[in-house]
Amino acid sequence: MEDDAPVIYGLEFQARALTAQTAETDAIRFLVGTQSLKFDNQIHIIDFDDENNIINKNVLLHQAGEIWHIGASPADKAVLTTCYNKSDFCLFAASDSRVVSCAAVWRMPSDWDIGSHESPDDSAHNPQTLELLCHLDDGTHGNAACVLWEPMGDGKRVISLADNHALLWDLQESSTQATVSSSATLEGKGQLKFTSGKWSPHHNCSQLATANDTAIRGWDLRSMSQIYCIENAHGQLVRDLDFNPNRQYYLASCGDDCKVKFWDVRNVQEPVKTLEEHSHWVWSVRYNHSHDQLVLTASSDSRLILSNMVSISSEPFGHLVDDEELSEGEDNHQDDKSKEPLKDSVVSTYEEHEDSVYAAEWSSADPWLFASLSYDGRLVINRVPRALKYRILL
Repeated sequence: MEDDAPVIYGLEFQARALTAQTAETDAIRFLVGTQSLKFDNQIHIIDFDDENNIINKNVLLHQAGEIWHIGASPADKAVLTTCYNKSDFCLFAASDSRVVSCAAVWRMPSDWDIGSHESPDDSAHNPQTLELLCHLDDGTHGNAACVLWEPMGDGKRVISLADNHALLWDLQESSTQATVSSSATLEGKGQLKFTSGKWSPHHNCSQLATANDTAIRGWDLRSMSQIYCIENAHGQLVRDLDFNPNRQYYLASCGDDCKVKFWDVRNVQEPVKTLEEHSHWVWSVRYNHSHDQLVLTASSDSRLILSNMVSISSEPFGHLVDDEELSEGEDNHQDDKSKEPLKDSVVSTYEEHEDSVYAAEWSSADPWLFASLSYDGRLVINRVPRALKYRILL
């Protein structure tokens, strides 16, 4: 098979939750959560064999409800979080039932491991059930939107965003107990409900960015106070955020105005750069973990786009520079044409999906490989084109 050819896997269920395995990153692994009203929902564990270009799948039951968000522990490959919907029949009459969004921490069964089944389809026919470790809601903070693990942490701290609350949890007793150590509440005008967030890997992991309505806010987790606000970051709802892994002040956002924007949070008056390549809502934006000029965006125009945003990366001149160098101004580079920033470009537009693409994730084990997920349950694994890969490396 051609080296850059995509590998496609069909879940046979609708799905919109995708994450990459981050703990013990020797294997290329993605986790997918399904959405089904008729059947028990599932977590599909997808291991990609890069040498043979094949997918090995295993399935675990998630009987709590439809999965809207999934996160993998950075410290334990068997532990994950989900945000899921369930019908609340306990407090209301059946005719007045409501759907509530919950969050929980789970563990894969202790006797379960990838490759332990007699055939790849064993776990699909006889799936085991995830073990509930603890809930991340006490019923007073509203509907959970997402759960964020502390980047590069020991798996002991998570943040949940629920309605207008940001809750910092400490996980104890092998994650079987969770206590809220601090919290922040969104106040003001407009739609006061968090839609997404990202825990910054910089500043000793002491900062959080959140999206609500058209605004983006930054928070200091030590005081749980707001440190910046981009009031009208997008013309419509902000869907997703991601921090540049190499430039501590740079943040990417995307939204229902079909745009992807890049911000320097030290000066939030205007975005540093704006992309307008999508024709419908943009649901996901992801920086490559190693090469921050590579940015993935996923949209309900059924397309995934890989962009080379080299001019605002940590290597704008083809070599590594830090924020201090870039802040010195353009004067130092006026006379040396060889130091002009390289040009940004769309590298590839991927059209293997036939439905809205809700999520895209880079592999934690291979910086040149990524996955995307569309609502019809199609997972597509792709690679950065070889020509660009070697241009970056050489």
